[in-house]
Parts: sequence; structure tokens; C-alpha cells
Amino acid sequence: MQGVCLIYTCWPDADCAGAAARVAVDEGLCACANLLPGMTSIYRWEDRIETASECVALFKTTTARAPALVVRLAELHPYDEPAILGLPVDAAGSAASFLTWIAAQTGSGRGNPA
Repeated sequence: MQGVCLIYTCWPDADCAGAAARVAVDEGLCACANLLPGMTSIYRWEDRIETASECVALFKTTTARAPALVVRLAELHPYDEPAILGLPVDAAGSAASFLTWIAAQTGSGRGNPA
């Protein structure tokens, strides 16, 4: 079984995050994405403290497909410096059938979850 990871990203709104998620799923770069709108970010940008409403998107993919997904998300992202972070998944806590489904969705044999 190949490794699985989450790619964490922040988007300006749910529409933008959803459009990127649809592209990533359609291109087989991830099995699915979870959108979490309503996040508030506080950060320093150009020497000022900023506050923004954003939408978090978590992309479920394999470690093999993660580099291509990161590149594609950067291409789709409207921010100058987008947060695109890879987080490894401890597969011990996941059902084997779900991990198999993620691998199938990001490989050549796309199917439905078990």
C-alpha cells in the first residue's frame, strides 16, 4: 500500500476552493477534497498584521501524487504566496479499504469507495 497524505490549503472563498478541488479530482491528483469555509486567518503581510476570511481545503491523495497536486494547486491559486502544505497520514488509524480507494482514485483504475 502506498502512503497517503493530506494537502492543506487556504483559499479566498469556497467558490475558488471548490473550483480547484473539482480540477484536482477530475485530473486524478486527489481522491477528494473537504472544504471548510468560515476560517479566519491572522497573519503578517508586507509588514502589517492582516485579518481575512478564508476557506480551508484538505485534499486526500497519495504521497506519489502529492508533488503533482502541489504544483497544480499553485497554478490554480490566486494568492502570491499560497499556503500549500503536505501532511503525512498515519495509515494505522484508517480503514484499509479507504486507503485503497484513495490509491484507486489517483491511479489508473478509478472506482467507487469500498
